[in-house]
Amino acid sequence: MTQNDSAGPDFSFELAARAQGFSLVCGIDEAGRGPLAGPVVAAAVILDPESIPPGLNDSKKLKEEQRERLFAEIMVSAKVGVGIGDENRIDRDNILATTLWAMAEAVHNLKEAPHYALVDGNCAPKLSCVVQTIVSGDARSLSIAAASIIAKVTRDRIMVALDREFPGYGFSRHKGYGTDFHHIALNELGPCIHHRKSFAPIAKLLTR
Repeated sequence: MTQNDSAGPDFSFELAARAQGFSLVCGIDEAGRGPLAGPVVAAAVILDPESIPPGLNDSKKLKEEQRERLFAEIMVSAKVGVGIGDENRIDRDNILATTLWAMAEAVHNLKEAPHYALVDGNCAPKLSCVVQTIVSGDARSLSIAAASIIAKVTRDRIMVALDREFPGYGFSRHKGYGTDFHHIALNELGPCIHHRKSFAPIAKLLTR
């Protein structure tokens, strides 16, 4: 069984669940709750205990090339499901509700239903399996770390594609987050259809 060193995430949460008889354990995480534009993306990953890609960690602690390499390895060695909550759903339901919906969709899109789910954070989606929330889970659980990588890379690729469709906002640079460049572009161009109208900076622009 391959695991990371003690300084990073490990497989202890998964092993504890498996010891209770839950053989299929998935990790769940999301990317994109904070940006002003683009969807929120969630991923659910069931790692193969005998084939865990080395170097898994919280996606925020990895360089882009590391995330891309690990993304490819996870897709080959693990079971993966993805859920995407778009801007319209975010504006209609709010970002938390949309995030939890995307997490449930990610689990639904797994080829095999998990028996136990480890969820990053302190809020859990409604699932038909046992759920355990873990604060800072992407830095503690290898399955959640893997899910964070899948969610981050998937969302980044979406934002790069949106940058080609809506040039000028710099989506490929900041991935929709509220950077100075993004705010300057918003003041010059106004929001596009992929901006979150319910988020305060966008709502303020729309009332001008």
